[in-house]
Amino acid sequence: MRRNTSGILRHLILLVYLLIVLYPLLFILNSSFKNNSEVFLNPWGFPKKFELDNYIDAFTSSNIGIYFINSLYVSTISTTVAILLATSIAYALTRMKFSKVSKIVYGILLLSLLISPASLLIPLYIMIKNMGIYNTPLALIVPYTAFGIPLSVFVIAAFLKSIPRELEEAGIMDGLTVYGLLSRIIMPLTMPTLVTVFILNFMGHWNEFIMANLFLSSTNLRTLPVAVVSFMDKFQMNYGALTASVMISVIPVIAIYSILQRQIIQGVTAGSVKG
Repeated sequence: MRRNTSGILRHLILLVYLLIVLYPLLFILNSSFKNNSEVFLNPWGFPKKFELDNYIDAFTSSNIGIYFINSLYVSTISTTVAILLATSIAYALTRMKFSKVSKIVYGILLLSLLISPASLLIPLYIMIKNMGIYNTPLALIVPYTAFGIPLSVFVIAAFLKSIPRELEEAGIMDGLTVYGLLSRIIMPLTMPTLVTVFILNFMGHWNEFIMANLFLSSTNLRTLPVAVVSFMDKFQMNYGALTASVMISVIPVIAIYSILQRQIIQGVTAGSVKG
């Protein structure tokens, strides 16, 4: 009896927590089908008609499709490059024998995690201007990649320490080079961890606003977070189109997490137990 009661209580708590987490998303989804008058007069009720006018307006009048592609391009490229570099660095730190250098590199990476990206905006702006990549996709890809490497290295290195060295020794006996070991043995084994790191970095880059707003001045290069702000007008606000654009911006993150949730869970727990 006590077990049944405690089980029901746990499920109720989880249900309440689920409703609290999902409520903002459901509220935005519901509002995306309303016009401005319905948003103000009946904010918590259902719309009179479930129409796609706001979504059509977001794609046609506001060019949300172009901003969607810009965000997807920048986030995917910077995340992929960061993971490739982080995997190489983590492999070198955990497998190659230069302990003093490894400690220095670990210290630098740990120190970089303690520095807020917002505190580096001015030197980053000056550096990007001097490099001649201001108002280009590289203005976001370069800093996004750099900020994604430190945490990725620590997560990947923690898993690499649990991989038996005998696997690499067998690969060396078969004639594999360092690059062959990375591509044929290490990366396939670390795929759950790589997927987890990819999702974490991708979500951070996808939602980033400050650097995207500061380093890009061209309208055609805007990313989605910056484009959403463009719906805000000094005299009038189109709340329906705004909430529709917010829903469009969260679709990729929800889709990726839904498809890869098993790999994400495996990546979070990977390396916690050696065997």
